[in-house]
Amino acid sequence: MTYSQTIQYLYAQTPAFHQVGAVAYKPGLQNTRKLMNALGNPQKKFKAIHIAGTNGKGSVSHYLAACLQKAGYTTGLYTSPHLVDFAERIRIDGQKIGRKYVVDFVKKNKNLLETIKPSFFEFTMAMAFCFFADREIDIAVVETGLGGRLDSTNILRPVLSVITNIAFDHTEFLGNTLEKIAQEKAGIIKRKIPVVIGEATEQTHPVFVNKANEKDAPIFFAKEKYQITKNKDLPNGKMSFQVISKENNNFDFECFSGLCGIYQLNNLATVLTAIDVLNKYTKYNVYVKNIFEGLAFVSELTGLQGRWQTIGYNPKIVVDTAHNPAGIAQVVKQIQIEHFDLLHIVFGMAADKDIPAVLALLPQNAVYYFTQAKTQRAISTKDLQTQAEKYQLLGEAFHSVSEAVSAAKKNANANDMIFIGGSNFVVGEALDN
Repeated sequence: MTYSQTIQYLYAQTPAFHQVGAVAYKPGLQNTRKLMNALGNPQKKFKAIHIAGTNGKGSVSHYLAACLQKAGYTTGLYTSPHLVDFAERIRIDGQKIGRKYVVDFVKKNKNLLETIKPSFFEFTMAMAFCFFADREIDIAVVETGLGGRLDSTNILRPVLSVITNIAFDHTEFLGNTLEKIAQEKAGIIKRKIPVVIGEATEQTHPVFVNKANEKDAPIFFAKEKYQITKNKDLPNGKMSFQVISKENNNFDFECFSGLCGIYQLNNLATVLTAIDVLNKYTKYNVYVKNIFEGLAFVSELTGLQGRWQTIGYNPKIVVDTAHNPAGIAQVVKQIQIEHFDLLHIVFGMAADKDIPAVLALLPQNAVYYFTQAKTQRAISTKDLQTQAEKYQLLGEAFHSVSEAVSAAKKNANANDMIFIGGSNFVVGEALDN
C-alpha cells in the first residue's frame, strides 16, 4: 500500500473520533494493554511528560517540546488531531514521522490491528510509542486524546504530569460538572510523580489537591508561581510578554512567544512552572536560554499550526482551532483587541459540540460565511446558519470551506480582518488550500 492507501485503510479499519465522533470512543485501557503487550510495551522504553486538559494542552505540549529540543534532548511529540497530514501527530525534534515508517508499521501489524480492533487513536498512539522506542529518544511529550483516567495514553508512567485547565467539553463522556471533568483529567496523576496544574477554579482546585494527596504526588499551581502579562504583538508574528515570579522578587524579565493570542499567557505560566518542576524533580535540565529560544521559535521547532495563526495580510487573515465555549471565549477576547475596519468570520462546527453556547459568544457586528468541513461530524451549513440567526449572526452559507474563504477574501478590504475557525476541520482545510 502507498502512504495514502495506508491512511485510508486505517480510517476504514479503526473508528476515528475526529471523523465520526462518539461511536469511535472506547473507554478503558483493556484494548490498549492488549495492543501494547503484543508490541513489547514500547511505552516502558522512554521517559515522558503526560499532558491533559480541556484547552491549551496542544500549545503547552509544543512549547515544552521546543524547550526540550533547545536543551539538546531528542524529543518525541505526540498530539492530536492533525490539521492537514496524519504524520503531524507523531514527531521527533519537530520532524514528522516518515511515511515509510507508517506504511511499514501498518503492514507489519495488520493482523494485530484486525484481531484486537483498537480505535484509530489507540493504534496511532501505539505507532507513536514504537517509533519513539525505536529511535531511542531522550524524552517524549504526550498529549491525552480525550479525558485522562480512561485515555489510552494513561498507560504511561511519566516523569511529570500536567493538567492545563478544566472547561465544558465532551460532557457526554467526562461528566456535566467541572468537578466530574476534573476527576477524569486528574486520572493522569500517578503515585509520587509531580503534577503541574495550569488553571484551577473553586470547583476544580480541591479535586486536584485530593487526588495528588491520595497519590502522594507533589502538586504545583502555575498561578501561584508566575504572573505573566502581554506587552505587544510584534511585526515578525511573535508576541512580547512580561514574566514576574511570585516567589522571587528579582525575577522579572521580558520574553517572546512564537504563538500569539492573549490566551497563551496562561499556557506560558504552565510551561514555565512545568520546566521548574522538571528541573527540580528529574534528571533533565532546561536552562533559561533554552526556554527563551524554545518559546520564541516554537512553531519553527515543532511545526505547530492553528493557534491564532496569521496566514495572510491586507486583509489580515487569522485561523484558530478553538472549538468549545471556553476556547471561543478566549478567541473573542483576542478579536476585541485587534484593529480592523470590518470583521469577516468564516465559521463551521462539529455537530456534537455545544453550538448554542458558542454562537452566543460570537460578535454580532461581523459578516459571516457559514460553512462545513468534509467530515461526518460537521453540522450542515444551512443548520448552522439557521441557528446563528437566532443570535443575530448574519451571513451567507457556503458548501465548502474553500468557497467560504474565497468569498471572504473577495469581499474584504485591506484594512479588514478575516477570522477562520469553529473547528479543527475548518482550520485544517483552510491551511490545506
